Amino acid sequence: MANTSSLSIVIPVFNEKDSIPILLDEIHLAIKGKIDYKIICIDDGSSDGTFEYLRDRSRGDNKLRLIQFQRNYGKSAALAEGFKHIRSEYVITLDSDLQDDPREILDLLAKLEEGFDLVSGWKKERKDPISKRLPSKLFNLTTRLLTGIRIHDFNCGLKAYRKRVVKSLDLYGGMHRYIPVLAGRKGFKVTEMPVNHRPRKYGESKFGKERYFRGLFDLFTVLFLSRYTRRPLHLFGLFGVVSLFLGIIIDLRVVYFKYELGEPFSSHIALLVFGVMLIILGMQFISIGLLGEMIAQSTYRSGETSREVILYDSSNS
Repeated sequence: MANTSSLSIVIPVFNEKDSIPILLDEIHLAIKGKIDYKIICIDDGSSDGTFEYLRDRSRGDNKLRLIQFQRNYGKSAALAEGFKHIRSEYVITLDSDLQDDPREILDLLAKLEEGFDLVSGWKKERKDPISKRLPSKLFNLTTRLLTGIRIHDFNCGLKAYRKRVVKSLDLYGGMHRYIPVLAGRKGFKVTEMPVNHRPRKYGESKFGKERYFRGLFDLFTVLFLSRYTRRPLHLFGLFGVVSLFLGIIIDLRVVYFKYELGEPFSSHIALLVFGVMLIILGMQFISIGLLGEMIAQSTYRSGETSREVILYDSSNS
């Protein structure tokens, strides 16, 4: 996709037929004539007529590009696909449910110009029910403590990036929740700014309670990949050495009971077996770490699962 604009606005869309027309109009109203831009909508397998609307609108709107997934892959996959088509220096992402305010776009870009690589929106006055706000606060607090990235709202859809940031991201699963962490681990300068958050006007949230459990597992993945991808022995070796050391100490104690105190092995058979198991477990951890080091040396990144996508814009209609 040829794109010489200064700004690309990337919007994942899934079943938002009532919201997306208003959102596109708001974006045009907020920034038209102030900066050269393109809008990239990624339809994530919508089934409510959203895609048909976007397809028809893209035929007459030279600012709009449309990418279609043949089925629902999730927000991370949609963002990853949109980022592949970025040619502009600056990138904005926002959600398609009208809760993110397009009037914040220029302020986010101004914050980038202060020397930052990624500016994450902070829904300081969040217009969601308490059933969403409380788990979100816990999620953000946990992520902040475990990663050291000092922002309040990791999962806000409204963000501003420099192109080099989005081109460096490898998004899959639920990794979109941790974009500031991924960027920070790569050495990019990350900050946040409060943004206006609006109550949902149409439809319902696409995320259920299970996303919190998935998010926890994704956090473990981010922590592992950011710290140990190229040095897995540092993680598995630590567990291995601790397990090996404890096993040896336990079995030496059993030997002491036998030869110094004259107690038979049969009196401490359970302790002896436990020590042997810890020694074996420790050797296995170390072996896994060594194998991981060999794999990390031979290849760093695995190939992405191919997705069937279709790109629409006014030039191919």
